[in-house]
Amino acid sequence: MARSVSSADKLIREMEMFGEDFSGYQDPELVEEAAEQLTTPTAPHNEKDLVAAPAPTSSDPSKAKKGKLAAKSTGLTYQFQIMELLGIPRDEIKQFADPIHWMKYFPPIAQQDCTAVGARIDWRRSFVTSTSPSSTGRLSGSRRRNTKLHILSTADVNPYYDSFVRWQMNELKAQGRIKFGERYTIYSPKDDQPCMDHDRASGEGVGPQEYTAIKMKVLEWASGVSDDFKAALEGLDVYMVAATLRPETMYGQTNCFVGTGINYGIYKASETEAYLVTERAARNMAFQGTFDDRGKLHKVAEVKGADLVGTKVNPPFGVIPEIYIVPMEGVLANKGTGVVSCVPSDSPDDYATLMDLRKKAEYYKIQPEWVANEPIPVLNTPNYGDVTAAALVAKLKINSQKDKVQLAEAKDIAYKEGFNFGTMLVGDYKGRPVQEAKPLVRKQLIDAGLAFPYAEPENQVISRSADECVVALCDQWYLDYGVEDWKAKAKM
Repeated sequence: MARSVSSADKLIREMEMFGEDFSGYQDPELVEEAAEQLTTPTAPHNEKDLVAAPAPTSSDPSKAKKGKLAAKSTGLTYQFQIMELLGIPRDEIKQFADPIHWMKYFPPIAQQDCTAVGARIDWRRSFVTSTSPSSTGRLSGSRRRNTKLHILSTADVNPYYDSFVRWQMNELKAQGRIKFGERYTIYSPKDDQPCMDHDRASGEGVGPQEYTAIKMKVLEWASGVSDDFKAALEGLDVYMVAATLRPETMYGQTNCFVGTGINYGIYKASETEAYLVTERAARNMAFQGTFDDRGKLHKVAEVKGADLVGTKVNPPFGVIPEIYIVPMEGVLANKGTGVVSCVPSDSPDDYATLMDLRKKAEYYKIQPEWVANEPIPVLNTPNYGDVTAAALVAKLKINSQKDKVQLAEAKDIAYKEGFNFGTMLVGDYKGRPVQEAKPLVRKQLIDAGLAFPYAEPENQVISRSADECVVALCDQWYLDYGVEDWKAKAKM
C-alpha cells in the first residue's frame, strides 16, 4: 500500500503541474531541438526532407524494458511517464491519483500472469493486506510542513485484516516495544516525504551517515575576502563548520582545510549565527532543525574556497586556540560540509597534506607560519605510539597527499587502531579508552554549543521525481528491536 500511496501522491503533484491530462508537459529534449531549429533554420531540398526519419527499432524481445527498471534506464522523470510505459492510456492515468484504484487495477493483471505461467494458486484464499488511505492532510509534527497528501486512516478495504493489525500494534505498544520520536531518514524535499528504496531512481540501500558538525568561529578573514562580503555578514557570528567522524581527536587541530575550487555559502542559522558550508550540506541541515526555518535556506553571501585561505578560526576544544585555513586537494563538495578539520597526529591524509604544504608553501600560495604547528598527540596506540599518522606515513612510504591508495590503507588502519586500542592523552577523559571517550567528548561539544549533530546520505540518492534526497529528522513510530530481553527471546 505504501507504494501506491507514494505513487498516487506523485501523480497529484504532477497533475497540479501539467493538468489532469498532463498536456502541459513538454519534453525537454524536444524543446531543445525546437530551439536549435529556430536558431539554425535550413531550407529543405525536396518534400522528402520534410519527413522525419523513423526511430530505429529492434525486433529482439529481450531489449524490451518495462516498469521500474525502464524508468531508471530510460531517464523517465515523472510517474505519469512510467504509467504510459506500462501501457496505460494517458486519459486513464488520472484515476491512479486514488491509491485504491491501484489495488483494484493491478491484482487481476497479476493473477492472469500467474495463471499464464502455470502457477497453481487457490485464489479463494486471497485478501488485501492494507488499510485505506484518505486525503484529509498530512500528519504534522513540530517541524512538518502541511501538505495535502494521502495518509492512512480507518480501514474499509479489509476490516478483518485491519482489526488484526490494530490488535497486534496495541499489544506491542502496551509492552513498550513501539516508540515514537525523531529519527534520521532519507527524505525528498520535492516530494515532502521520506524516500524509501522503492521510491528511488538511484541509491537503493543507501542510508544516513551521522557526523559531528564542529563549529569553528571565524576570528579574522583572509585578505582575499572582499569588503562587500564582510559587510553582508555584519552583526553575525560566522562559523566554518566541519563534519567529523572522530570528535575525540578535536583537541589536536592544527589547521582547517578547504577546497580552493569549491563555492561556499554563508547560511543564516539564527538571528546571531551563520554557517559557512557547501550548499549541499546546508540543504541537509535545513531539514534537521539546524536552521530556525525548517526546509528553508537563507544564504547571506558566497565565497570561493581560494579566497578563504589565510582566514583565522578558533577550533573547539583545540589545544591551539587560533589556527589558519589552508588548501587541501582532496576536499570534496559532495561529501561532508566541504570544510575539513586538520588533525595531523591521527589522520594520515592530514599529516601528508601538512607536509606537502610545508615543502611547497609558495606553490600553494600560503605563508609558512600558517602551517608551523607541530602535530599534537591526542591518543596513544600500542602499535603506533602517540602520533599514529606519522608512523603510518613512514611505514607505508607515503610521499605526498597524491598517494591515494596508500593513504586509504593508512586511514583504515589508523581509525581502527585508534578506536579499538587507543587511549586518550588529553582532555577530561585522559586515560580512558577511545571507545568510551568518543561519545562523551561528542556530548561535551554539543552541550557546550560548539558542535551539533549532522547527517547526510552515505551516497547520492535520487528520487523517482528526479530530486536529490537529503537526510531529515522526521517524526516516526518504530519498533525498538534493540531491547535486550526481546533479542534474547529471538535467540532462543
